[in-house]
Amino acid sequence: MDETVKQAMARWPNVPNCYGWLALDRRGQWRMRNEYAQQHGLSGDPIRHEALVAFIERNYQRDERGAWYFQNGPQRVFVALAYAPWIVRLHQGRLHTTTGRAFALRGCLADEQGNVVLTGEIEASEAEGGGGIAAALLHDHDLDAFSSVCTWHGEACGGDLGVFHFDGADVPIEPVAQDEVPVRYGFVRQPAPPAGEAAA
Repeated sequence: MDETVKQAMARWPNVPNCYGWLALDRRGQWRMRNEYAQQHGLSGDPIRHEALVAFIERNYQRDERGAWYFQNGPQRVFVALAYAPWIVRLHQGRLHTTTGRAFALRGCLADEQGNVVLTGEIEASEAEGGGGIAAALLHDHDLDAFSSVCTWHGEACGGDLGVFHFDGADVPIEPVAQDEVPVRYGFVRQPAPPAGEAAA
């Protein structure tokens, strides 16, 4: 977390949390969602300012509920997740988050819509407040590269859909329901204020 953020938190400890205005889409793009976007279920405008994106990513954390947020000075800006709190790229046989952090693979799942969910460990400095095994959505641009290094069973075989051949290991591809992913890996896709909490 940035030192300036820590100082702002100490100076203004009771700033209301913000919900609904920031989103992370399925390709790892941060999006600003104004009132119109929120009211009409739109994804919002992509944030293209590089310094702002870097600031968000340095101060991206998880609370005790599994809700992810960006610590913006003294204020927590909670993030609406299109699928998962992390998006991972597969490039030249390596995995990394869209924020450029190394991703240590531990497991692989595929849901009923063909989305690929990778589980593993993200560099500690990036996942401050997270801990444990993280769930990440594989970027859809990398699905062909992923499939090319998989052996598919055609039907679930012993509970597995196939095998992901990665970095010298054979990782079983487990089936999972899309709605089960947040429950299993402890995150909240659409954070909302707890009862009694005032929101900005």
